[in-house]
Formats: sequence, C-alpha cells, structure tokens
Amino acid sequence: MPAHSPSADLRTAALLAWYDRSGRDLPWRVKSGRAEPYRVWLSEIMLQQTSVEAVKPYFAKFLALWPDVKALAAAEDHAVMTAWAGLGYYARARNLLACARAVARDFDGRFPQTEEALRALPGIGAYTAAAIAAIAFGERAIVIDGNVERVVTRLAAIDTLLPKAKPEIRAALDGMVPADRPGDFAQALMDLGATLCTPKSPSCQLCPLSDACVARVRGQAAAFPVKPAKRGRKQLQSLAFVVLDSQARILLRTRAGKGLLAGMAEVPNVDWSAGAGSLGAAPLQAEWRRLNQPVIHVFTHIDLRMEIAVARLPATAPAPDGMRWVSLERLGDEPLPTLFRKVIEAGLRALH
Repeated sequence: MPAHSPSADLRTAALLAWYDRSGRDLPWRVKSGRAEPYRVWLSEIMLQQTSVEAVKPYFAKFLALWPDVKALAAAEDHAVMTAWAGLGYYARARNLLACARAVARDFDGRFPQTEEALRALPGIGAYTAAAIAAIAFGERAIVIDGNVERVVTRLAAIDTLLPKAKPEIRAALDGMVPADRPGDFAQALMDLGATLCTPKSPSCQLCPLSDACVARVRGQAAAFPVKPAKRGRKQLQSLAFVVLDSQARILLRTRAGKGLLAGMAEVPNVDWSAGAGSLGAAPLQAEWRRLNQPVIHVFTHIDLRMEIAVARLPATAPAPDGMRWVSLERLGDEPLPTLFRKVIEAGLRALH
C-alpha cells in the first residue's frame, strides 16, 4: 500500500465526510457496515451502461424472484431473460446466470472475496471485481468507472487520451484509497461524478474536492477527461412482420444464441442491412399491409430503422418452422427486448 500524503488524506477525509452527508440512498447500498455480496454483484451487473433509475425496478424484481445467488442459479434461462427484458445489453443477463451457477457450484453460494478470484467468474471484469471486493468485502481495491475517470482526470488534470490515461488514474487513486473504508470511498467518487462532477456544467462550487482540483483552478473542468472522437453508428434497416390469428395469438420466434439480442424473443423480421426488405420475405401468406411509420431504435453502434407490416389471419394456421404462436395475454412471459415490444405495440395499434 502506498504511503498517503497529508494532502491525499485530507482529500479522502473531505470526500468521505461529503458522502456521509450527501451520498445517494440506493436499494443495494449499505452506508454503515458491509453490503451483502449478492446485492452488490447484482446491482453492479445491472448498472453496466445503464442508469440508476432504470435499474431500480429490475433490481427489486430480481430480488423478489431470486433472493439469493443459489435461487438465481436454479432459475430457468427463459425466466431470467424474460425478467431482464427491457433492460438491454442482454449478454449481461446470460453472464449473470452463468456467474450465479458458477458461484453456487464452485463456492457453495458464497462469492469469493478477492479481485483475482472474482475476475475469474463469468461476466465480471476489472471494474466489477474491484467494486465487489471493496464494497462487499472491504478489500482495498481501486475502483474505476466512468464517473471515477471523470473526477480523477479533473482532480489531477490528466490530459492523456482515454483509455490510455487509466494507469495515471489508477496511480492517482492509489494514494487516496483508505484501508478502512474502501467501499465507501469508491461509492463516494461514483456519487460525486453522478451528482456534482457531471460531464457538462459541473457544480464545482459544491464539490468537497474543489480546492484540490487542478482542472477547476485552471478553469478547465469541462475539458476533462480527454476522449477520442466518437465513431458514427451504422445505419441499418429491416422489416418486421406482426400477424394475429383468429385466436388473438401473435407469431414469435427466438433469435440466434449469439450476437445482438441473442436468445431473446422477436417477431419475424428480415436481416438488418442497408435496405428495409420486401413483403416477399413474410413468414406466411396473408394480406400484408405495410405501415407508414417505422420504429427507430438506437443501439450502441447501430441506428436501426425497422419498418412494420401487419396482417390478420381469418383462421388458425400452423406456425412456420422455428416459430410459435403466443397469446397476447402471455406476451409478458416472453423475453421481448424493448425494440420488439415497440414493434408489437405499433403493429397491434394498426390492427385494432
């Protein structure tokens, strides 16, 4: 452990005092004492690339359905994917289940306490391992997420381009992380970045580290961190088919087990490409009607324009190979991602 300088100790003390007064109250957080490892892990996986407000109801739902890691490990894949539907980045849900099963099988339902052992589990990378070790087990781990990167690059005026700046960020943090409250320190930095040291218009006048912040002294807080220029997203199109039969059932299928939205449910649609596709790709014969209003959905690297064709069948018909009829009343039991929920809603509005 590096020796702390008096100035580093003062910054740490000021940050922790602010956290004790102003830290966010979150469902997975314990401000006095150790948080339960399962809750820390579950929340950290859900929070990856997702906002706190979006995660709260999903976190509550998962705890109600599967209150501990052994219960989650015993869950069916379909049930977990259905509960996750709408939260996005679905590889997280598959890794969540794989990790739960590994912990139940190899550790009798108890998460390992070290960063190294945690990183060996499915879906747990460097950040998540450090966060669990610090918050759940009090290990002196250096936790670096996007909020922490922003706070520290401003505090030390680190102008190296991300992600190359990470070793400098780690070195700056290593002198500040306390041995006695590493989890609170990590959460304090995250809260500071989320509430005061925001990407635009940071509230420097309210920040407990303001006097020690080099970027603020220079009047350049908003210039940090230094990031590479964003790449443009691919522009793709598709055509989705929403069809109802005489029993008020909708035609669905399951996506392939790899790739974007892997293993999730969807209405039949053509391959995503530069063109939208034609009605000739419909999954069965019907009087298809193409709607004028597409669904626009944004992924991390893709802008998708999905046009919609709708039809009603006057009678029942066998589902084509690889597809299934699902009652509208049972759609909630299907792992439908947000994209296809929006497509179905638009299609059903047009059919009613």
